[in-house]
Amino acid sequence: MAEISLLAIADPAELWGDLGFVVDDGNVWVSGICHRLGEPGKGVVAWALRDAGAIEELPTKGDAPPAARPTPEHPNGVVALDHLVVATPDLGRTIVALESAGAGLRRTRDTGTAERPTRQAFFRLGPTIVEVVGPATESSSGAARFFGLAFTVADLDATARFFGERLRPAKDAVQPGRQIATLDRAVGSTVPLAFMSPDRRARAGDP
Repeated sequence: MAEISLLAIADPAELWGDLGFVVDDGNVWVSGICHRLGEPGKGVVAWALRDAGAIEELPTKGDAPPAARPTPEHPNGVVALDHLVVATPDLGRTIVALESAGAGLRRTRDTGTAERPTRQAFFRLGPTIVEVVGPATESSSGAARFFGLAFTVADLDATARFFGERLRPAKDAVQPGRQIATLDRAVGSTVPLAFMSPDRRARAGDP
C-alpha cells in the first residue's frame, strides 16, 4: 500500500519544539512520517511517498524516502497523524491523480453551504488519511495544494492544558465520538494545525 514517508514543512524547527514536538536534527516523527522542518516557502511545501508512482498534481520530493521511525513521546500528547488536508480547484482531476498513483478512493462527503457547496474525498495512505477538499460542482484551473495537518492525541484535555490559550476550544469532529481543537494561528505556524481525540472505534472500515 502506498504511504506518506515525508512532509516538507516551512516552519522553523524551534517553533515546533515550542509546540511540544520532539525535534531530532530538524525533523519530527509521527506515524512513521518524517516531518522535515525549515524548508523554504510556506506551509507544507511537498511530500514523498513509499510504494507509489509520482503524483504530478502535488509537489513531490524526488530524493529517496527516509526509513520510517516510531513516534516518540511528544510532550503535547501527539500519537499519530490522523489526516493531511489537500485543497484543490478541481476535485475530479486530483482524485484521478491520486488513484493513478495507487491510492484508492474510500468515500466522498458533501459539505459546505448552498451558496458554496464543497465535497471531500478521502484516501488512505498507510496509517494516515488524505482528505481532499474541492468544489462539489464547478471546477477551475490551478494547482492543488497542501493545506493543513490534524494529529491524534492520547488525551485532548491534557493537550489543551499543555497549549493553554494557544489552542482554541474543542468541538465535535466529523467522526462520531471524536473532538477536534485547532491551534491559534497567532502562534506563528504557517500550517493550520489541529489536534483530535482518539478514535475509540475499530478502524477497519472507511475513514
